[in-house]
Amino acid sequence: MNMPDRPADQAVALVCDRISAPRVTARGNDELAQRILTIAREHGIPVKEEPELVQLLSEVALNDEIPEALYVAVSEVLSFAYMLKGKMPANKNQ
Repeated sequence: MNMPDRPADQAVALVCDRISAPRVTARGNDELAQRILTIAREHGIPVKEEPELVQLLSEVALNDEIPEALYVAVSEVLSFAYMLKGKMPANKNQ
């Protein structure tokens, strides 16, 4: 979730299956943060700098869903990612 053109002190990766809340799938500092960002870039996954959100998400256990208190902030990041890819989230009721 850091910008790809500057070194990251910390990075967190999320996965969203559109059924449950997003989960933290990777997190790390320094070199591991850089590796997370490299893998994201290699797979065309958008990255966004939100240092305060990354700090909060780094406290969530791996594979745990994000806490409800972070839903709005994370939804803004996910909206950013969809927008960059020119996509709209699918409506599971359609």
